[in-house]
Amino acid sequence: MSIIEVNHLSKYYGKAKARGIVDVSFNVEEGEIFGFIGPNGAGKSTTIRLFLSLIYPSSGEAKIFGKDCIQYGPEIRQDIGYLPSEVFYYEGMKVLDLLKYSASFYHKDCSKRLHELAELMELDLTRRIDDLSYGNKKKVGIVQGLLHQPKLIVLDEPTSGLDPLMQRKFFNLIREENERGATIFFSSHILGEVQKMCNRVAIIKEGSIINIQDIKTLQKDNYKKIRVAGNGLDEARFAVEGVNNLEREDGAISFFFKGDINMMMRLLSEQEVADVTIEEPTLEEIFMHYYE
Repeated sequence: MSIIEVNHLSKYYGKAKARGIVDVSFNVEEGEIFGFIGPNGAGKSTTIRLFLSLIYPSSGEAKIFGKDCIQYGPEIRQDIGYLPSEVFYYEGMKVLDLLKYSASFYHKDCSKRLHELAELMELDLTRRIDDLSYGNKKKVGIVQGLLHQPKLIVLDEPTSGLDPLMQRKFFNLIREENERGATIFFSSHILGEVQKMCNRVAIIKEGSIINIQDIKTLQKDNYKKIRVAGNGLDEARFAVEGVNNLEREDGAISFFFKGDINMMMRLLSEQEVADVTIEEPTLEEIFMHYYE
């Protein structure tokens, strides 16, 4: 079952019709951890705000739990946890009062889970919001988004402001929520996070989706990263079709290769080599390939 269904969503702003996103479509399946990557300004937050019906599309539609996001917005939000990239609160409130106020919108008792999450995230519930650092405000957002044990968790740049130890706790928490049955939509420009967490990933560029694949297939179908070390290597022998980013450094030649690996192995066998390393590219290297 698809938990999120986005069909041809477009958003333009103002009379000048400034681009938000253009004809974006994707599905997120139940129980999936789905990554959504792109640099700042690519349209990640706009897409999220549209399928959560926080803003309205210029065209297209979105469904969550099989229901139209605009028509059934209040109903489906009972089962959604959302952490925006920027969190803003009533400054004069204490953390506990704010979280109790948030919990009051849900048709269940959230008090036990609220205190469990606050303890896990090392959040002082007695402090006032305006006394908190940016990182602690982000912790409030995490607790607020998860206190009602939602079926769908939407995370937009969730780790900004968190120190490395707290990031690790956060990722463990999200994995536990996923094991419990929650579907995760994870938007980030930090590619290592997405590679570590997600099953599938969509890449968005200038408001449009340019690829959707599972992480392993994305790596397998892309360039291999090859490094050859040895004395007297002929760099020109590797300047063949499918080779990119050819570089020589410290007696070794490195490059990216996409094509028949048997042909590349024949080329390597013709050289006097001391060492050969063939690796899958990182998500970051794949991402840069799409953007370049």
